[in-house]
Amino acid sequence: MRTFAPGTIIKMETIPAYNEHGLINGMTIFHRLFWAYVPCISAFKFCKPIVQVDGTWLYGKYKGTLLVAVAQDGNDNIIPIAYALVEGETKEAWSFFLRNLRSHVTPQANICLISDRHESIKSAYNNLNNGWQHPPSKHVFCVRHIAQNFAREFKDNALKNKVISMGYSINESTYRYYRREIGIVNPEALKWLDNIPRQD
Repeated sequence: MRTFAPGTIIKMETIPAYNEHGLINGMTIFHRLFWAYVPCISAFKFCKPIVQVDGTWLYGKYKGTLLVAVAQDGNDNIIPIAYALVEGETKEAWSFFLRNLRSHVTPQANICLISDRHESIKSAYNNLNNGWQHPPSKHVFCVRHIAQNFAREFKDNALKNKVISMGYSINESTYRYYRREIGIVNPEALKWLDNIPRQD
C-alpha cells in the first residue's frame, strides 16, 4: 500500500502461529490491520468535527469485519477517513480501530464520534488508553440506527419518521414537539426511547 500511496498510515497486528504440536517458533499470522490514506487524513482537517464509525461483515473466502470511519465536508459530501480489517466487532477490535483513528487521523479536541449502540464501541471509546477522553470528545448514538431498532420493535413507519425528525431537531422546541407527538400516538414507544441512555 505504501508503494502506491506514499505516506499511508498502516498498523498491523499479528498473533503467534500454532499447529497440533504447539507454538511454531518464528512464525506469526495476520490478526488485524488499520490503514488511512494521507489525502483522507489531510481532508479531515477541513471537515466538520464529526466522525461516524460502523462495521460490516466480510463474506466469501476470507471472513472477518471491515470497520470504517467517515466524515463530512462543508458540502455534505461523505469522505472515508480510515479502515480496519478485524476479527469481528469485539471490544479489542474496536479498541484497536478507535485508538489508531484517534492517534493518526482525529487527534483534535471536541470531535463528536457517532456510532450505533454496540457495547464494544462504547467500551472502546471509554477506555482511557484509546485517547478519546483527552483531548475531550463526545460519543453519541446514530439516529438512523436508533430508528431501525425502533422500527423492529414497533413496526410503525410513520412513528419511525417522527423519531428521525426528533433526532435531527436543531432546537429544543422542535425536539419537544416530536417527542409529544410520539407520546400521543404510542406511550410505550416514548418509554422505549426514554430508556436509551443519554450521553454526557
